[in-house]
Amino acid sequence: MARRREIGKAGWRRTAVTAAISFIYFFPVLWIILTAFKSHTDALATPPKFLFSPTLDNFVAVFSRAYQRGGDAVDTKFDLFFFNSIFIAGTSVLIALIIGTLAAYAFSRWPLKGNDLYMFIILTTRMLPPIIVIIPIFLMFRVTGLAGSYVGIILLYSAFNLPFTIWMMKSFFDEIPTEVEDAARVDGSSEIKIFFKICLPQVKAGIAATAVFGLILTWNEYLFALLLTGIETRTVPVAMATAIGGDIGVRWGLLAAIETLFLIPVVLVTFLLQNQLLRGVTFGTIKR
Repeated sequence: MARRREIGKAGWRRTAVTAAISFIYFFPVLWIILTAFKSHTDALATPPKFLFSPTLDNFVAVFSRAYQRGGDAVDTKFDLFFFNSIFIAGTSVLIALIIGTLAAYAFSRWPLKGNDLYMFIILTTRMLPPIIVIIPIFLMFRVTGLAGSYVGIILLYSAFNLPFTIWMMKSFFDEIPTEVEDAARVDGSSEIKIFFKICLPQVKAGIAATAVFGLILTWNEYLFALLLTGIETRTVPVAMATAIGGDIGVRWGLLAAIETLFLIPVVLVTFLLQNQLLRGVTFGTIKR
């Protein structure tokens, strides 16, 4: 009995320590959310206010199409920018998943001579810092007329997500035993049917994990979005700069409201796919 009580106390201590560390990591996000509900005066208060009268003015300003900055009405267009972020990120991740999953299956089941070298070359394209390739990509966009278009930025994000997708999905396909596939071939199943009916359902967790990570990488991207999108295709990370400046300085409440809304899609996707995501990141590490 004493041993059991000691184990229980140790468990509560670990829980308390974990909760304290989690709160420290989450506090910046919590502060952003609190600031989103503050008035401009409360947001600039010194010392910072933890108790205040909440207001929805900042969220109204985000989608009101205009807000006052330095006495002038400024058109925010944040409804358009939020749509752009969702459309561009979602489409590019979907394209990368479709192409990357097919390529990963091919690399896993029909390896070429020098397969590891090909995989390394694919990975190096994702390891390059964006600032190194921005000039040739910018010139290429200018020549092809893709600058400022949805097609251009979607294709670019898809290309940058593709190496990560291939590497992730290949590791999941490698963990699937091939005996069932061989049995299906003996029964006369085609390779397409084997892929869609046997292999693909077994890597749903990997697809979910890859989609979440790819979405996060694309959702937060700034450099390419800054230089290669136009006024009508601008994404939220770039558009956040419109909340800064003017005679009254930084609109911290408005900026925090934008950031709070910007967090919601990724949090929702991660929450909805949490079971698949957990299975995906631990796939192959736990033997059943």
